[in-house]
Amino acid sequence: MTSTKKLVSYIFPIYNESGNIELLYKTIIKLLNTNNDYTYELIFINDGSKDDSLSKLREITNNDKRSTIIDFARNYGHQIAVTAGLDYSNGDAVIIMDSDMQDPPAVSFNLIKKWEEGYEVVYAQRRSRKDTFFKKFTADMFYRTLQKLSDIDIPRNTGDFRLIDRVVVEEIKKFKEHDRFLRGMISFIGFKQIAVQFDRDERHAGKTGYPLKKMIKFAADGITGFSNAPLKLIRQVGLFIAALSFLGALYALVVKVAFPAYAVEGWAFIVMSVLFTGGIQLIMLSVLGSYIGRIYTEVKDRPLYGVRSIYEQN
Repeated sequence: MTSTKKLVSYIFPIYNESGNIELLYKTIIKLLNTNNDYTYELIFINDGSKDDSLSKLREITNNDKRSTIIDFARNYGHQIAVTAGLDYSNGDAVIIMDSDMQDPPAVSFNLIKKWEEGYEVVYAQRRSRKDTFFKKFTADMFYRTLQKLSDIDIPRNTGDFRLIDRVVVEEIKKFKEHDRFLRGMISFIGFKQIAVQFDRDERHAGKTGYPLKKMIKFAADGITGFSNAPLKLIRQVGLFIAALSFLGALYALVVKVAFPAYAVEGWAFIVMSVLFTGGIQLIMLSVLGSYIGRIYTEVKDRPLYGVRSIYEQN
């Protein structure tokens, strides 16, 4: 009696990765061919690429029946692309990897080994990374801030490179929120989780899909999606400003009554106080606006993504 092999799905979000696709595929196939204990499927999500990524992916699907392309109607972003991969995956285990070769494919089998030990989420944790000082510094600050503010425990120095069991995938598919922060969602769900240390390589070719503007938005999604600490901070700042205002008024009254000779005529202090208070109020409104904007996006209940075509070998 022959036992059915388990299916492992690999998810690769693709956005302008023309210079990486060939090396990525060759590396993955060489790795999979050395381990016949499982069957595999490769899911590529073309996230509105403007280069010839799609044509290179089509060459893969024409020659490899294990591969599937989900071709988005436009660019929806990395987190939505991964979400689509999870929606279309069939594996007993699903491995999420970036396509720029910074996530070493060989590490995926270290994740599988831990999965076989009974863990339902195995996340790759960076021991070192070949990035710029600015990238490493901002990433470290982001994870420190998130760890202090978040209502859940999100491991530091982790990305979306991880393995998740089918039962976790089915739980993730219940989440319909649009401003997605998947690593936070997976931590929120729970189950048995463990880290696997690895050394992150440098990008093989092309430009990062997360420039500074997107990094800031991503950080905001992580913080506002899993913490109400900014809203609590507004109250604390408001109380602090109110206390300062009271002390300032008390000081002015005492000087005016008890030491009239020292009272300074003019509007400088008043103008500074008004501008300072006004600036604080605008910051508070922007924080409130971030949360209200998330609510507005969710109540519209639009689809997360649109698919132009699905390519696979018949």
